[in-house]
Amino acid sequence: MKQLRQSITVVPGLRLGHTQNNVALTGCSVILFPPGTICGVDQRGGAPGTRETDLLRPMHLVNEVHAILLTGGSAFGLNAADGVMRYLEEKDIGINTGAGRVPIVPSAVIFDLDIGNGNIRPDSMMGYEACINAESQNRDSIPDHGNFGAGTGARVGNLLGKRTAMKSGIGSSAIEIKPGLYVAALFVVNAFGDVLDKNTNQIIAGARSLNFSGLKFGSEEYFADTLQTMRTFAGSQIMKFASSQNTVIGVVATNAKFDKEEINKVAQMAHNGIAQVIRPAHTMLDGDTIFAAATNKKKADVNLIGAYAAEMTAIAINNAVKFATSAGGLPCAASVSSSRMGVYDD
Repeated sequence: MKQLRQSITVVPGLRLGHTQNNVALTGCSVILFPPGTICGVDQRGGAPGTRETDLLRPMHLVNEVHAILLTGGSAFGLNAADGVMRYLEEKDIGINTGAGRVPIVPSAVIFDLDIGNGNIRPDSMMGYEACINAESQNRDSIPDHGNFGAGTGARVGNLLGKRTAMKSGIGSSAIEIKPGLYVAALFVVNAFGDVLDKNTNQIIAGARSLNFSGLKFGSEEYFADTLQTMRTFAGSQIMKFASSQNTVIGVVATNAKFDKEEINKVAQMAHNGIAQVIRPAHTMLDGDTIFAAATNKKKADVNLIGAYAAEMTAIAINNAVKFATSAGGLPCAASVSSSRMGVYDD
């Protein structure tokens, strides 16, 4: 196994572009795919915001996907997909219907309306701009982690509300599991729960204690520990009013050769990565959605790719919080002592 740049663009043919408004604290990220890419999806949790997901399931007619959009702006942000479609149509990319080409752009959103200026959301122009950035930038210069694109307004640890939450972002990971065979991931982390370090199982970002101002930032007592708080009487009362505006959205990609049923299995297995590092995961207050894409170049075993998709998912989520910077009045995990966290390479 080989160490690589931790980017979803390690998969040959994929292009990634971000655009964001750093004042409004929102943005979107677009992955453009090469011809022949097959896509699947697995959505868990009770509060999703998505577009064009049903067609990705087995026994549905459409196979090829041309782009995936991850965006802020809640349901309003799905409007950015119109800009992605316009860009692809101008490039004559899409399903040939006889009356014109129709690009297929599955999309998923996070809620970030209350962290910056909720009146400014990703729109068609931002989606179009993200596509231009995907095409025009050298893939080695594209930011892969932190407050970029759809991760600009992301946060985690929403049990006690925004005032005790922490800043998160977008994160990537990649691995070459056999010569020329790649698995990579890109995730936006806006979870209800806490994020744990994959290696130490310690909380590195999440809901802070109500009296966090009097505690050392890196101490165990600094965090409320969402899972433990939920079992208390106070926690049961808090849960009645807890925000349902949370989700983890992302893409796992490979250059393996799969059919639609197999790539949907990869999306399903990738959710194990969310469960590894987010506690609790897949709640009714989250809209966790994972897309999986295969560019169909290399023969591979679906079990192998699915297993590493889960690993890449967990690492990408960790990188999303470890590289985030403070914004919107929320602190970031980078302020935690170095003894409690590290950065993943593989």
